[in-house]
Amino acid sequence: MATKIILPAVRRILLAATAATLAVSVAAPSFVAPALAQTQPQPQTQAEPPAQSQQQPQIQLQPLQQGQGPASVADLAEGLLGAVVNISTSQNVKGAEGPNAVPMPELPEGSPFQDFFDEFFKDRGGNGGVGPQRVQSLGSGFVVDAEKGIVITNNHVIADADEIEVNFSDGSTLKAELVGTDTKTDLAVLKIDPTLKKLTAVKFGDSNKMRIGDWVMAIGNPFGLGGTVTVGIISARNRDINSGPYDDFIQTDAAINRGNSGGPLFNMQGEVVGINTAIISPSGGSIGIGFSIPSELAIGVISQLTEFGETRRGWLGVRIQPVTDDIAETLDMKIAKGALVAGIIKGGPVDNGTILPGDVIIKFDGKDVDEMRDLPRVVAESPVGKAVDVVIVRKGVEQTVKVTLGRLEDGEKLAENAEGQPEEEGEAVASATVLGMTIGELNDETRTKFGVGADVSGVVITEVTPDSAAAERGILAGEVITEIAQESVSSPKDVMDRIAVLKEQGRKNALLMLASKTGELRFVTIRMD
Repeated sequence: MATKIILPAVRRILLAATAATLAVSVAAPSFVAPALAQTQPQPQTQAEPPAQSQQQPQIQLQPLQQGQGPASVADLAEGLLGAVVNISTSQNVKGAEGPNAVPMPELPEGSPFQDFFDEFFKDRGGNGGVGPQRVQSLGSGFVVDAEKGIVITNNHVIADADEIEVNFSDGSTLKAELVGTDTKTDLAVLKIDPTLKKLTAVKFGDSNKMRIGDWVMAIGNPFGLGGTVTVGIISARNRDINSGPYDDFIQTDAAINRGNSGGPLFNMQGEVVGINTAIISPSGGSIGIGFSIPSELAIGVISQLTEFGETRRGWLGVRIQPVTDDIAETLDMKIAKGALVAGIIKGGPVDNGTILPGDVIIKFDGKDVDEMRDLPRVVAESPVGKAVDVVIVRKGVEQTVKVTLGRLEDGEKLAENAEGQPEEEGEAVASATVLGMTIGELNDETRTKFGVGADVSGVVITEVTPDSAAAERGILAGEVITEIAQESVSSPKDVMDRIAVLKEQGRKNALLMLASKTGELRFVTIRMD
């Protein structure tokens, strides 16, 4: 039986070798210089030398130098494997009464099968459910402080876990306690008893120094296979995959699979420059697109979680949106950059008028804000209570304001409590049509009709004409126009007057500040031609 398996395999190898030989013999001439390609001997004659124009050009081939990757990472990996751990968690979950649950059949009274079914379903959580179950999951992590026993991993690896264990490469296992988590960056800090085992720690490197094309090495626990080492390069930087407000991922082609989450991404000096977190894959396995949290972002979060058990981020108290080319033109900005302030949170650090809706923040505490997504990150990384300089563009004029930062966690609670009060009385309904919108007075009747909160003021949009300029911008009936070109409006006449002024100035677009039914603000530009 074994022979039947081996012989075909040998035959395939021989065929493959023959095919490879044929392929080489066919392809070889294309790599030979023309002067060396002649193989037939020529008769010796005393003929005169050929004319200069008939001579064959002499081409000398230079050996190609291939890109040199690391000759071997064996020594590097050997020194790091002891600091990389497997994270195993367990969780007790109640039996679900979902679509997979088997319902207990309804039997006629006095049925001889009643006792049988009662006994069968007794231990399955009642009528059709299943009893409590223990769910286990695996991930990766690494030790960053051997003296204190601090271990880093992803939040999603240990989320909702009842028990957490840290497994080392030598087979030993220690119980871990949760120090703190941060869902916004998907980081978690664990603590193990350093007196029970001699620990090996790794240190963080500077992810800002890493360049696209630099070699990196990932170590983790893919599919439960602990101590797996893979090597690749940094494929891209500053990736936003819409997983959180501070996305700034390193993209790598080093193989990262399920179970690698929370593991380190090393540079060739053995420093942690990233924490492996996510992959893009249609199959669940690696296709060479993995994402790591950069060490620059992780270090501050880990420090706060270790010290306080929670994050303490700076807070500016503004709602922002991107600056598009149309908005930049409307605001007399030469370049579309920065973060457009769409609203101010009541009770926040800039609720005193320091920053206003319509301002564009282009620099924060000396750091340029090129895109909207740059601002939340630099603000969050700033200490609570710090006084910072903020450079804004207001009505086309650049100016600097001083702001004392609040705490983001307090601001989130404040924003949640911002609800509308009882409705106010309004004036008689008046309406007009402009830019594909039918607008009307925001009074008691229209508030009730569209469900607009009492704290929202302006001019309500009662209808949007299909295929109009307003419809193209996604404007909906029930939204409220609060400003046009950074000027407040409170009646349909105000809207018409502002549009007329903009047209007289030769403007092509009108910048509208719109409020949703709940008061959330956004800016929209609409063509006026």
